[in-house]
Amino acid sequence: MSDAVTDTIPILLVPDARLRAKARAVGPADADQVRLLAPRMLDAMYKAPGIGLAAPQVGSGLRLVVIDLQRDEKPAPMVLVNPEILALSEELATREEGCLSLPGQYAEVTRPARVKVRYHDLTGSRQEVEADGLLATCLQHEIDHLDGVLFVDHISPLKRNMLLRKLAKELKSKARG
Repeated sequence: MSDAVTDTIPILLVPDARLRAKARAVGPADADQVRLLAPRMLDAMYKAPGIGLAAPQVGSGLRLVVIDLQRDEKPAPMVLVNPEILALSEELATREEGCLSLPGQYAEVTRPARVKVRYHDLTGSRQEVEADGLLATCLQHEIDHLDGVLFVDHISPLKRNMLLRKLAKELKSKARG
């Protein structure tokens, strides 16, 4: 990491209202902010540890996502500016998901098995990625964050309420020390 990464940026936890806000598109005036924020987000994601993080999770209202499925081996970070889903497969896949904003909480989530996403990289170049497996799930999960959607919104209300109550209890217990 660069010297610009100083303190680890805190990751917001549910029920912080900023996690439910729709992020705005990154514009030319945001370029410097994005260049500073992306490495800090990667640092926070690696330290958490996690494989994906969206800007709203660190209190920024920008459409910015970082992902690295290789964090334990040789890091291969992806920085996606203004990512948008172009296509989703009709075929579905179910996998266990967790979220850095809901620490320790996991649930089986069913999503499209394959996805095609368009985004800009940090140089401003337009990119496209087609993904399946874990990367497809991660891309959909992080792009959901940009629209104020959490993975628990994809499970039954009963499971969601149980999970959120469990998290609230754990956070309250942790706060008491």
